[in-house]
Amino acid sequence: MKALKYISFLLLIVIIGMSIYIAIQPNEFEVSRTRTINTPAAVLYDNVIDFKNWEAWSSWAEADPDMKITLSEQTKGVDGTYSWEDKDGIGTMTTIEAVPNKSIQQQMQFTELTSDITWIFKQNKDGSTDATWTISGKDLPFGFKAYTTVMGGMEKQIAPHYERSLEKLDSIVVESMKKYSITVNGIRQHGGGYYIYNTTSCKISDLTNKMQEMMSKVGMYAKNNNIKMAGAPFINYHKWDEENNAVMFSFCLPTTEKVISSEPDILTGQLKPFKAIKTTLKGDYSNLKEAWEIASKYIKDTNLEELYNSSALEVYQTDPMNTPNPANWITEIYIAVK
Repeated sequence: MKALKYISFLLLIVIIGMSIYIAIQPNEFEVSRTRTINTPAAVLYDNVIDFKNWEAWSSWAEADPDMKITLSEQTKGVDGTYSWEDKDGIGTMTTIEAVPNKSIQQQMQFTELTSDITWIFKQNKDGSTDATWTISGKDLPFGFKAYTTVMGGMEKQIAPHYERSLEKLDSIVVESMKKYSITVNGIRQHGGGYYIYNTTSCKISDLTNKMQEMMSKVGMYAKNNNIKMAGAPFINYHKWDEENNAVMFSFCLPTTEKVISSEPDILTGQLKPFKAIKTTLKGDYSNLKEAWEIASKYIKDTNLEELYNSSALEVYQTDPMNTPNPANWITEIYIAVK
């Protein structure tokens, strides 16, 4: 009997000691992880701001196939929400503030705890983005502190999930940027029109850098002279010689009327209407070579005859500055045929 009383007394001391230990634990917590992802900040932001994307990269969903996720009618942007239910309880997440391509503020309610979620997207000079994901909470209930103390603390519980989720987000977003499609639209009549342009020759390997330089030059001239554009910018290829790594091309901006240029290296041209095979690439410019090859094969397979001394255009329907994800870039190819 005395032994039983002694054991009970010891248990009471342990319980009191544990209660005191739990009570003096911090009333707030913060867990944060950062991952550098090789993608523009805007592409990351577009994925994270929409809760319908979260299940694909959530470590919690990966670890618990039985988790039930419910999407609300609005999942994207401020006031977007979603909820989930697992063995530990029911939770909801709501976006309360967002600065496009820079930050997202969210609030999470799980069991008896309300937590603040913060995303910060910092784009680096090399085009990659540092994504920082933080969860914090304060005024923690005693029961919650007791649970987290037994489980090893919030850092131990959350950090591995954040690291794995960011790893999956990295993989999914980078892979999404590689998606592309090529469609041969068939015979079309190109309407032609006036344009201003600059022409040069260079190595094929230097084409991208040279094109950007010419784009800046022609675009600045149009802006400084208040020239109205009549459509999307395009490249007109005059010569393509892979054997000698040589290309001759013009960078062109279509105009609403004939422009008399005041600079010797900015010229005015006019495309006469012509029949062409139109091919559309949706995706990164790195796939343009394949798009041209598919267009040329289509011409041969359909017994059409290409006009080699006529127009071969690459029309850029999207601006990468406004469309950050290369998977959404639209480029149209027009090859003149008889």
